Amino acid sequence: MISGCSGGGKSTLLAELAARGYAVVDEPGRRIVQQELAANGVALPWVDGTAFARRAITVALADRVQARRLSGWVFFDRGLVDAAAALQYLTCEPALERIGSLHRYHRRVFFTPPWPEIYATDAERRHDLDAAIAEYDRLLRAYPSLGYQVVTLPKVSVLERVGFILHTLME
Repeated sequence: MISGCSGGGKSTLLAELAARGYAVVDEPGRRIVQQELAANGVALPWVDGTAFARRAITVALADRVQARRLSGWVFFDRGLVDAAAALQYLTCEPALERIGSLHRYHRRVFFTPPWPEIYATDAERRHDLDAAIAEYDRLLRAYPSLGYQVVTLPKVSVLERVGFILHTLME
C-alpha cells in the first residue's frame, strides 16, 4: 500500500513501479472522480463526500478481489483504509473498525509525506495543501490503529524511492 499525503508523489512512484514490471492498482478516488466528471455525477469529494467515500470503499473492495489474481508484489495507490477513514471522518460511522480490520494489506504501508514543493491542484485534485495535510494526519492515525507499520518515504527522487520500497520489503 502506498498512501499518505495528496500530491506527495504517489502516482509518479507507482508509474515507476509499473514500468519495472510490478502490478499496480490505480487510486480508487482518481478513477471515481474521472468517471463522475465525465457523467456530470455528484459522487465527488467537493460535491458529496459521503457518496464519494462509499463508492471508494466499493471500488477498493473490487480492486482487492482483482488483485488476488495477480502474482508477485501488487502495489496499491491508496485503498480501502483510506476510503474507510474518509467515510468515518465525514459520518462518524465506525468504518475503520468494521471494514479496515477485515481486509488486510501487507503489514508495512508506505506513506508519502507532505511535500509542498511538488504539491499541485488539478481538475481532479481541487483541495489545497492544508486539506491534504489534514487528511494525511488522519491516515497517519488510521493505519497504525489497525496494526499497520507506517514507513514514511524520504523526499528523494522517484528512483531512490522505488529502491527504498523494494529494499524495505525484502527486510
